Formats: sequence, C-alpha cells, structure tokens
Amino acid sequence: MKPALLELLRCPAAGGRVSLTSGAASPEIVDGTLTCDCCGIDYPIVRGIPRFVEADNYANNFGFQWNRFRETQLDSHTGVPISRRRFLRQTGWDQQTLEGRLVLDAGCGAGRFAEVALSLGATLIAIDFSSAVDAAYANLQPHPNLHLVQADIYRLPFGSGTFDFVYSLGVLQHTPDVRKAVDSLVPMVKPGGRLTVDLYLRRWTNIAEPKYWLRPFTTRMQQERLFSLVERSAPSLLRLSRALARIPLIGRFLRRLVPVANYEGVHPLSETQLQQWAVLDTFDWLGPRYDQPQTPSTLRRWLEEAKLQEIEVMHESHLTGRAVKPR
Repeated sequence: MKPALLELLRCPAAGGRVSLTSGAASPEIVDGTLTCDCCGIDYPIVRGIPRFVEADNYANNFGFQWNRFRETQLDSHTGVPISRRRFLRQTGWDQQTLEGRLVLDAGCGAGRFAEVALSLGATLIAIDFSSAVDAAYANLQPHPNLHLVQADIYRLPFGSGTFDFVYSLGVLQHTPDVRKAVDSLVPMVKPGGRLTVDLYLRRWTNIAEPKYWLRPFTTRMQQERLFSLVERSAPSLLRLSRALARIPLIGRFLRRLVPVANYEGVHPLSETQLQQWAVLDTFDWLGPRYDQPQTPSTLRRWLEEAKLQEIEVMHESHLTGRAVKPR
C-alpha cells in the first residue's frame, strides 16, 4: 500500500479518516493496521493491500479463479487488445479523457481493465470483494499510479465525490442486490464526473443458455470440485462446440447449447489460450453464487432515479450504461 492512499481512505462503518497505527509507512506499507479516527475499528493491511472485508465471503470463487488464472485475460499476456477494445468501446473514454484523473475500478478481478485504465494515464484505485486483489497486486502493483483495496461495493471505504470516473465491468450481476450495487457507486462520482457499468443482458433467450440449467446444481458444489469437473470436461465440450459451429446456417445457434465458453471466431486467441479461456469462463458461468441479468429499461430507470444525466444504455457485448453526474 502506498502511503498516499491514506488521504483517500475512509472507514466504511463510520465514514471517518483512518490512520496507520502499526506498520512502516515508507516506501510501501506491506503489513500493518489502519484505525478509524472516529470509531476505533481496526482494518488490517496484508501483503500490501488494506482489507475492509472478511476473508471468507460470497465472492470466494472469484478469488479462487483469478489467482489460478492470474494473467489469462490480461492483454499484456495474450498479446491481443481484447480488454482494451472492450474498455474503450463500453466506457467511451480515451487517454485524453483519463490522463491524470482519479478513477475507481469497482471489481477489478486480476486487473484486466485496470491495466487498460493505467495505460491511458489514470490514477487508479482498484477494489475487489475477493482475494482477486492479490492476483491484481502480483500483476500490476509495480505501477506507480495504482492503489489496490479489498472492499465491499456496498460499503466503500471512500468519501462521497472522490472520483472523476467510476467503472464496473463484468461484476455487478454477481452481487446479491444489483440495484443497490449500482446505487453505491453513484455517490463516489464527483459532480461532472462519469460512471460506466455493465451487466449481463436479460432476454427471453436466456432460458436456452445451458449455464442456467446447470447453476442450480453447480452453485452448491465445493469450488475445487467444480473446477476439477470443468477442467476435465472443457476440452471435449469445446471440441463439440467447435464442430457444431461449423454446421451451415444453424451452427452458431447450436454451439450455444454446449455448456462451454467457446471464443473461436470471437477473439484471435491461440489454441492454448482458447483452452484456458474455455476453462476460466465456463467456471465463471457456473461458480458464482449470484447471476442476475437485467433489461435495458431496468438499467435506464436505475440511472434516471439516481438523478444522473446524459444517460446512454446500449448492448456492447454486455448491457452497458453510461452517465454523467450533474454539477
């Protein structure tokens, strides 16, 4: 943890400033304790990351998967700008927009979008509810403009109006209360600042997606057992999906009936990468406790009721909402 982060952190319980009460403050705080100046609650700093949540929580499967596949989806690892293109397309932000701005990544995982935001000149605070922050730390911590925090999206350890830009990509559908998660991000944005969120799209064809047939069973499985099952079955399921995809006219529909993530023809990945992404994203479909897609009208209503302006709701691979906080 960089000492400069102390100026921005607030106690999520009382809202007061926190002070470093144990641990060396220079040049990086590796282990120590933060104490709220108002209520006296202590929060540990462990392996360079301040921790404002319990270690055991509903997002454990994400910590498991991102520490296991720490580099898989980073553009710097794949050599393909998959995350960069998605970030630019969904947020509409570029280097001129983000250079020197304070940005919040709400749900950073292993840091795939954090890497992009940092490359565009942002000063970034990246949070995650799970131990995925440890994977992000291993991937990105040498960057001088990055701060990592393990925190709850419903009880963020920052003051209102702290950030110029806030984004959350690939996260909110996996929270217990999606509306509450969106609402918790709005106060973090400065007046005149911008918010981008995305969600899984809710549509009638969701009933044909095999993950929704399987999730009533897989979400009850112990995560190591589920991962082992996915890892063993993914190669054969991927071969089947790829074979079905080659059937004229109906192949692109048939491939979706196979419960495996198949990115052939979607992303220019190597064979090894296709196999890794198949295991990672299939586990990501089946493991999370919550999976709550939303409709465009619902997302638009939430942003309107949050009193945001310049609202845009679109389907850009995911259901995406962008808005500006009024000055």
